[in-house]
Amino acid sequence: HTLRRLSEDGVSILYISHKLQEIKDLCHTATIMRMGEVVADCDPAKETPRSMAEMMMGANLTPPERTDKAAAGQPHLVVKGLNVASTHTHGTDLQDINFEVRTGEVLGIAGIAGNGQQELMDVLSGEALVGDPESIVIDDKPVGASGPNRRRSVGMAFVPEERLGHGAVPQMSLWENAFLSGATRMNLLKSGFIRVKNSEDYASKIVDEFRVKTPSIANVASSLSGGNLQKFIIGREILQNPGIIIALQPTWGVDAGSAAAIRQSLIDLAANGAA
Repeated sequence: HTLRRLSEDGVSILYISHKLQEIKDLCHTATIMRMGEVVADCDPAKETPRSMAEMMMGANLTPPERTDKAAAGQPHLVVKGLNVASTHTHGTDLQDINFEVRTGEVLGIAGIAGNGQQELMDVLSGEALVGDPESIVIDDKPVGASGPNRRRSVGMAFVPEERLGHGAVPQMSLWENAFLSGATRMNLLKSGFIRVKNSEDYASKIVDEFRVKTPSIANVASSLSGGNLQKFIIGREILQNPGIIIALQPTWGVDAGSAAAIRQSLIDLAANGAA
């Protein structure tokens, strides 16, 4: 509303976004860029978000498809009577949270930002511990008082909301970032030493299978675009073949093509029996 009023008052606005519905709703003209080059000009009113996304990608946008390969099975992750006081400034305490996720099932948790999602991620990942180990149970194993490494060892994987600084260390290379998360499940440590070649092979496989655009796995995480870094982080977790994956805002701030690929990878993981 404010931008429309400014425009009506004669102000020229350069609006840069990959939220294509907003481009369609607000902009009189649009220029599409890809890899630093102008590839198209269009009238957003005559386009759809999908058609503009395909101009951005240079390819047809394939929406994710649910395979229905696996029917939901037994409870894999059970959360019961979870109570946690938030450690975040202006955070939200969790009060008597109860749910379960079954094998083959994708459970969505929705809410306006700041209503306990981050606190829930903290306790599910083991970054914040709870007094009652039985409040979080994986396949009959109580893990509420166990840290992230223990939870990874029993099959959990995590995709945090913040890519740089939480999901990845900005000034470390991609292969080093692959090691940090994959050391436990991908056997990347031997007698306390990093298995560098194995870590590099793991990072290369992530880049290849998830189509991460980067000159090299030696490039630092901060050199990647947001969408490519997110694909790398998602791929790093999925290739660990987790039984349970917890993903907070996994498509936040990524382009339509990357978002579709991320959604499909999570659907496929569930279809193969994960929760």
